[in-house]
Amino acid sequence: MPEKATVREHALQAILDAAVDGVVLIDHRGLIQAFNRSAERLFGYTAAEVIGRNVGILMGDADQAQHDQHIARYLESGVPHIIGRGREVMAQRKGGVSFPIFLSVGVLPKGNTPQFLGFVRDLRPEREALAKQQELRERLIPVSRLALVGEIAAGIAHEVNQPLAAITNYAWACQRLLGTSAPDLGDVRAALQEIGSQAARAGEMIRRLRRLARGPEMQREAVNVNAMVGELVELARSEAAHHEVRYELELGADLPPLNADDGQIQQALLNLLWNAVQALTGSHASPRHVCIRTRVVAERHIEIDVCDNGPGVPAALARRLFEPFFTTKEHGTGLGLAMSRTIAEGHGGTLSYRANAPRGACFVMRLPTD
Repeated sequence: MPEKATVREHALQAILDAAVDGVVLIDHRGLIQAFNRSAERLFGYTAAEVIGRNVGILMGDADQAQHDQHIARYLESGVPHIIGRGREVMAQRKGGVSFPIFLSVGVLPKGNTPQFLGFVRDLRPEREALAKQQELRERLIPVSRLALVGEIAAGIAHEVNQPLAAITNYAWACQRLLGTSAPDLGDVRAALQEIGSQAARAGEMIRRLRRLARGPEMQREAVNVNAMVGELVELARSEAAHHEVRYELELGADLPPLNADDGQIQQALLNLLWNAVQALTGSHASPRHVCIRTRVVAERHIEIDVCDNGPGVPAALARRLFEPFFTTKEHGTGLGLAMSRTIAEGHGGTLSYRANAPRGACFVMRLPTD
């Protein structure tokens, strides 16, 4: 019998060693009975160093106490609380270095004293990959912003040319008036006022563009959402008119201010407006329109919807919309929606997609007001 038991133990150890994840077998007292090779690499202990010791040496103090409570409660009641369910805990390597793991626990019946099999997956590679991906997205935000500014430059140039042309005309008018033998100073004063007004108009357009193109560092301030949306629509109106698209505004009343970087939020929303306009290009929708809505929703959040009546997004592609570099456009970069979501998440918010009714696409940005 002892020989058969030894054979079984070796077979069990071979099976455990074949596992990619760390595997730890403990008895009802929490003492380690088996420790596979992946667990050795993960925790820095050899199997000989830990077998017979309490599993708490692999955990921090808080998680150790909680784990002991779960095991004791299961032995007393037979009701599984963590059995068969995965959870994140902080593990501890030899030497005291803590790191995150995903732990799932199963039961091996053994009379009145069951054993517990723990499967341990190191979360550090996943967390590091996510952190690098987030860092890359944040580094790409200014790149995406400059590309966006370049796209609207032609429309802005057209808008700025109008007040510049008016300034030129009024300046020549002043020159003619002052060249007469008895100039009407009232007319001259009116022309000068128009010059000032048109110069302010051109300056305001440039100011809006500069705010959109400013540096990557987040600068939070109290933002009037409806005023920000109105300013954004003015920036994008020329491009929309070029594609015969009309903007419709449904702005909620009494919206609290956002604590946000308005330049970044405008960048994200402008990406959504651009996508909507491009989706409508060549569409048979009549009239072509993009609706921008703002409203307060539960838990002190503001929602900004950008919805169009274009062809919409096929269901098979909808789940990939926010993946970096995924695009359905012939000359698209696949960065716009990914950057917009990164900006929303950087403000503690979300950006999601839903189909519009009866047709089209709708992107919903939800941002906290606090």
